[in-house]
Amino acid sequence: MCAECHSTNLLKNYDPATHSYHTTWSEIDVACEACHGPGSRHVAWARSKEHGEQPPDATLGLPFLLDDRAGAQWTIDPHTGNASRRPARQTTKEIETCARCHARRGQWFAGYRFGEPLMNTHLPALLEEGLYHADGQIDGEVYEYGSFLQSRMFHAGVTCSDCHEPHSLKLRAEGDGICARCHAAEKYDKATHHHHTVDSPGSHCVDCHMPAKAYMVIDPRRDHSFRIPRPDFSVQLGTPNACNGCHVKRSASWAADTLRRWLGRDPGGYQRFAQALHSARSGAPEAKSKLLELLRETDQPAVARATAAAELALWPSPDIEPAVEIALADANPLIRAGGLRALESLPPDRRAELGLAMLDDPVRLIRALAGASLADIPPANLPSRLLPRWERATEDYLAAQILNADEPGAQVNIGNFYAGRGQIAQAESAYREALALNPDWVPAYVNLIDLLRESGQEQGSEALLLQGLSRQPRAAALHHALGLLQVRRKDLSAALVSLKRAVELAPENARFVYVFAVALDSAQRHKEAMSTLKTGLQHSPSDRALQQLWSLWSGNESAPR
Repeated sequence: MCAECHSTNLLKNYDPATHSYHTTWSEIDVACEACHGPGSRHVAWARSKEHGEQPPDATLGLPFLLDDRAGAQWTIDPHTGNASRRPARQTTKEIETCARCHARRGQWFAGYRFGEPLMNTHLPALLEEGLYHADGQIDGEVYEYGSFLQSRMFHAGVTCSDCHEPHSLKLRAEGDGICARCHAAEKYDKATHHHHTVDSPGSHCVDCHMPAKAYMVIDPRRDHSFRIPRPDFSVQLGTPNACNGCHVKRSASWAADTLRRWLGRDPGGYQRFAQALHSARSGAPEAKSKLLELLRETDQPAVARATAAAELALWPSPDIEPAVEIALADANPLIRAGGLRALESLPPDRRAELGLAMLDDPVRLIRALAGASLADIPPANLPSRLLPRWERATEDYLAAQILNADEPGAQVNIGNFYAGRGQIAQAESAYREALALNPDWVPAYVNLIDLLRESGQEQGSEALLLQGLSRQPRAAALHHALGLLQVRRKDLSAALVSLKRAVELAPENARFVYVFAVALDSAQRHKEAMSTLKTGLQHSPSDRALQQLWSLWSGNESAPR
């Protein structure tokens, strides 16, 4: 998992049949060809030039040139103190070349070709919980790409090598000098802007606008979203802020009040999506409307809008379909990928209608995601003229999972792919392979248990379930599955114990709450059922099933908040 970015021309070549690797590489180092591509033609160009011959072409013999900065001029506006670029940046090829390694992403296809879109081979992570805070600040180890995509600088035309010298690995200027290349020092490098003593902690640009977080104890990384500190968000949403990163003994309210006093108002900023993503994560009643609004805000970062599209999968309803169509038609492939995540929640007929249109997408990974979303659609239900493209797309999706077949998550994806197509033996084989790779992988247990049960192998399902619980006694999904098995056996007393344990371990899981409440009601324990339902609605206030059950049982249309 590390080697692709710490080597040059690495091909994993994992063989699932023999559980063996036949990995090849050119150098165990990030050498010239890692960024510039195969160098044989460049060597020939250099030799021809050395001998006084006419160079073969203006590319210096390289597969493509990292020339996004060529001819660019940044001019500082004396009124704003900020610079603008002329001419505008035309491509993101340099940024995407860097992102191949400086991004939290998954590799879907081998054979990366220099200069082609990153998403032909790699899928960048969205602003997911555990990776990013709701306002987009770094949380998990996500490197730099996903943060930089959120920044005003990215949208203004800045590219990686505007600040970083890629060969020396140094910044193009020291300290605040790197920022002063585009932001007038006479405006920003003074106490009236940063409100700290000059050259003290907190007075430097990166202290406030690029706070750092350490990973693996010794590896500090700076957030590249270049955001304005928002301690008011810390108060409202629980996100971190740069002020309290230094003033650790002070409260977020103190920091928010201090900024408000300095500015005469709450701070603003380019990124305006924190409330929408926070509402989605917390299951707030207004989440769907906020996500729909964010998706429509074309001046907001594409990675945030893509996240909004993907999150809509949790709110399946007819009114999200227009938004899914908007996402699938967007010029940015990351937003189209988010739209395909939401597409999975739509009814099969609409999913087929919208997904088929994506089979002609110019980006290979988007075509593969479309194939995955259509994998369970019977071929007889598809237009015959599109069958070849559908088959290629589904084959691409399967090939992407096979590339990563040494990971249990990929094996579960393979199992889900075959299960959706009714190919039970292949699905079971993939799930069991996931457990062979990692006997503690809960998703493999859950999916295989369901598959065995649905195919009439109840006894095998139970044995596997008990095996999983012996290894993962705190896996809520396994306790829930055991409770369902006991319900089917009409052992309601035992089922209530298992279902209750699932809710205790995952109180935010609305499905677990719903089933436990219904089971309590079936056992004539109505008061406990209502109490369970009320608590569940506090964790998942926008869950439609919980709301409907509350309305039915209480005779009150308004669910408790």
